[in-house]
Amino acid sequence: MSLRTLIEHVLEQKTFAVTGVSRNPEKYGNIVYQKLKAAGYTVYAINPNTDSIGGDPCYPSLDNVPATIDCVVTVTPPTVTEKSVKDAGHLRVPFLWMQPGSESVSAYNLARSLSMQVVSGGPCIMVSLAQRQTHHVGNG
Repeated sequence: MSLRTLIEHVLEQKTFAVTGVSRNPEKYGNIVYQKLKAAGYTVYAINPNTDSIGGDPCYPSLDNVPATIDCVVTVTPPTVTEKSVKDAGHLRVPFLWMQPGSESVSAYNLARSLSMQVVSGGPCIMVSLAQRQTHHVGNG
């Protein structure tokens, strides 16, 4: 499957969890979370250091999310990403999007060994989301 096709599959999902959501609205984890919400997705914030993000509940780990997750988006250091991949594998999450800077070879290999489809070393999900919205608006 090409990266472009994989990205389209990911963006067709409904429920996302973003690991590394920051309380600071200027940090990428928070921006990714807000952009996905604004695009109409169901999005769960993951950060073990806070109970809420902008008034929304925040969960300490993927295991605490009260829904089935379609895709985990990591905005964390690579060592934390690896822990998230293990948790996502345990939950049988089908898709993983490692934001630039959060990826590692070991996280990628672990995710693939757990049968996840992985976007890694590629574009930021916000860029792909914006391109998809522009494309669909232009053709709609």
